[in-house]
Amino acid sequence: MSTPTDANFQDYKRAEKKALELLAAMKAVSPKKTDIELALLVAIFELHKGLIPAETIGAIVQGHLKTLLPFYAAKAPPPAAN
Repeated sequence: MSTPTDANFQDYKRAEKKALELLAAMKAVSPKKTDIELALLVAIFELHKGLIPAETIGAIVQGHLKTLLPFYAAKAPPPAAN
């Protein structure tokens, strides 16, 4: 049987998979990255709407970004050669 932590991680992975599927669908709708970025941020605000203040939602997003930045920074492509 899974521990609560294992179950939580599996829930997260299912949600992440669905988010990446939605991203692919969004790319088919608009080639503009800004449109997609803003729409995804709106979805986060809508998730918490009426439950917590907008400032708190922004702080949550910033906290998640701080967590993710080191992971993605390590995978950044090398600078292009001139």
